[in-house]
Amino acid sequence: MSRSTFRTTAVLLIAWVILLGILSIRGWFSDFSAPPPRLIFALLPPLFLVLLFTRSRAGKELLHRIQPQWLIYLQSFRILVEIALWLLVRNGSLPVQMSFEGRNFDMLTGLLAFPVGYYCYVKKSWPPVVALLYNIVGLVMLVNAVTISALSMPTPLRVFHNQPDTSLLTRFPFIYLPGLLIPIAYTLHILSLRQWGMYRHSAHQKDIAI
Repeated sequence: MSRSTFRTTAVLLIAWVILLGILSIRGWFSDFSAPPPRLIFALLPPLFLVLLFTRSRAGKELLHRIQPQWLIYLQSFRILVEIALWLLVRNGSLPVQMSFEGRNFDMLTGLLAFPVGYYCYVKKSWPPVVALLYNIVGLVMLVNAVTISALSMPTPLRVFHNQPDTSLLTRFPFIYLPGLLIPIAYTLHILSLRQWGMYRHSAHQKDIAI
């Protein structure tokens, strides 16, 4: 990335981290008096920026330069996230459905990151469509985890009534799970999917030219 793009990204990221911290400490995300849960405002703003970035010249330049396996390798951080969630469940701070012992299977995305990245893009013994499916399933896993979290919060929409609820995720420093780590995960998926599409389009254009 150019220096200006890097600086802009760094400034936005730092500002977002500070904003999440301030709002969570003040209890803004923990107000469940009216739907929808305010946690949605920690999840969605980065998504719009990521989608704009992937369509920009800087985004396309980045995707042309970065090795595709790294956008998948980096998803392995989700292993640590899932271990942390499991420890919180075991500690009685989160409900069981938020871990791999319950209904959250996102650990698989982290575990498969290195095999998919390596065999699709380094060894090239797996077809590229495997990487496509990996990213799609990974996004589905994220949506599943977010949905479970939302349906376990103390709101009129609550479906899972076992204790404790998931209001812990609205407080500092746990706000960084939905407000920072989940956006990082879906950003990597979106960038990887965009890159996959660019490569496929380029290959198709070459075939037409031949």
